Amino acid sequence: MAFIHLDVRCLYTLIICTTFGSMPSNAEIKVNPPQDFEIVDPGYLGYLSLQWQPPLFLDNFKECTIEYELKYRNIDSKHWKTIITKNLHYKDGFDLNKGIEAKIHTLLPAQCTNGSEVRSSWSETTYWTSPRGNLETKIQDMDCVYYNWQYLLCSWKSGMGVHFDTNYQLFYWYEGLNHAIQCTDYINVNGKNMGCRFPYLESSDYKDFYICVNGSSESHPIRPSYFIFQLQNIVKPLPPDYLSLTVKNSEEINLKWSMPKGPIPAKCFIYEIEFIEDDTTWVTTTVENEIQITRTSNESQKLCFLVRSKVNMYCSDDGIWSEWSDEQCWKGDIWKETLVFFLIPFAFVSLFVLVITCLLLYKQRALLKMIFHTKKEVFSHQETFC
Repeated sequence: MAFIHLDVRCLYTLIICTTFGSMPSNAEIKVNPPQDFEIVDPGYLGYLSLQWQPPLFLDNFKECTIEYELKYRNIDSKHWKTIITKNLHYKDGFDLNKGIEAKIHTLLPAQCTNGSEVRSSWSETTYWTSPRGNLETKIQDMDCVYYNWQYLLCSWKSGMGVHFDTNYQLFYWYEGLNHAIQCTDYINVNGKNMGCRFPYLESSDYKDFYICVNGSSESHPIRPSYFIFQLQNIVKPLPPDYLSLTVKNSEEINLKWSMPKGPIPAKCFIYEIEFIEDDTTWVTTTVENEIQITRTSNESQKLCFLVRSKVNMYCSDDGIWSEWSDEQCWKGDIWKETLVFFLIPFAFVSLFVLVITCLLLYKQRALLKMIFHTKKEVFSHQETFC
């Protein structure tokens, strides 16, 4: 009987060992990292391609969908961007003023590895533009404004200590262009290119816009400068016009203005209003082109306001305030001024008419009196003759 129990235990042990021994543990499942991982610059001024090849020895995982976890950043950034993809490439924009680092590993999904995801070791790479020229030779104070969402203008200042023969060239690219394009309408100051007026930029909104400004000099190389922005975030609208200020009653005031002219939709505006009541000034904002306010005093004698506009958060991440509109004012004693303005001329005119009328009446009375005396003398003469 004891041998029978022993045989049963051995049989159970044999079954367990056979079952679990035939299933490799997660620790025994390994996968290699992707091959030939690199960062490729196609010449789009910062829009780079990260690309790789499948790992070696994937024959045991032909039925699995292999994925890749990609991490990348500019070298001085604290945060990695992370992408999970099944493709063998990924594209994004980078600041080429700084270096780029990236790393990638292979992911085996849980259904291929007995319930737990398996990852390979990291494959890493870096990318730097070829450094040339001292840092001080880069342009300074680059400023780009997209005026009224219609035309782009960029300007800059010369780098520090550059030679007098230095000149600059601007190139730009955004998705939809086949290649980087050089500026064709430079702003020239004392024989140097110090800005660029861009042509109409078709289908350029809500895309990364890449710019490179480099330079040339016979005496020393010039360090290029790279910039990335989106045009809708640097729009500067026109100021509102046709302002009106209406005092409805002793307290309520209605402020109204027209929407700035141009292609910017009405829903994209936010307005900042500066209101002046006598010696008090306060500022408020609204997305409407009309606002009701309450006077702080019924005795205030001067009410003025002006307004400016900007593209709001529903249409952009940021924007540039327009110039202030012309000021529109209302004066509490304007009725007195108006009364004086009209009454004084009216009084003079009335007095003049009255004097003329009196003179005419006096002359008419004198004429009638003379006619009366003449007729009386005629009648007297006729009676004497009879």
